[in-house]
Amino acid sequence: MNVPYRQIRAAFTDDAITVYQAYDPAIAAPAVAAQRFVPPFRRERMTWIKPSFLWMMYRCGWATKPGQTRVLAVDIAREGFEWALRHSCLSHPDPGTDHDMWKRRLRESPVRIQWDPERDPHHNALPYRSLQVGLSGDAVAGYVDRWTLRITDLTDRVEDIRRALRAGNDVTGMLPTEHPYPLPVELAETIGASTP
Repeated sequence: MNVPYRQIRAAFTDDAITVYQAYDPAIAAPAVAAQRFVPPFRRERMTWIKPSFLWMMYRCGWATKPGQTRVLAVDIAREGFEWALRHSCLSHPDPGTDHDMWKRRLRESPVRIQWDPERDPHHNALPYRSLQVGLSGDAVAGYVDRWTLRITDLTDRVEDIRRALRAGNDVTGMLPTEHPYPLPVELAETIGASTP
């Protein structure tokens, strides 16, 4: 399969996209109960959402890292997700970018975009990138107050997959199904995604 170098791959419907986060139970449990992020979740901190399940598993060590033992699938409105992309800036400028324009956009944007190597189930880096979206300010408010449609605790499923991996089993059928996310050309350009 020939995967573009920078491509958003996600589980999504016509109205929503699933992103992943991992938290301590003190944050995750109230969020699941309320179906929105509530204290002790802190709005003033940047919060990173990841459309790639396997990148989240790499980041949280299959729910074994301190402070990341509960994995949440957060279904958010595609309208909100695309608002975030539209109001974003790459964390690091691409080659050939006007540095002054990038610095100005970085200061003004409530959203950061990072492209990191995608991972396989064993955390090996793959030759293409996965999207991370950092939300702050207005973007966090949108995420918490308007965009979040459903929060599901996936920790038990994550632990089942981790056990299957340790047993040497093929876990492909246990993973969420992700497809290339359709991006308007202007959004692809804003976030530095690969275009056909």
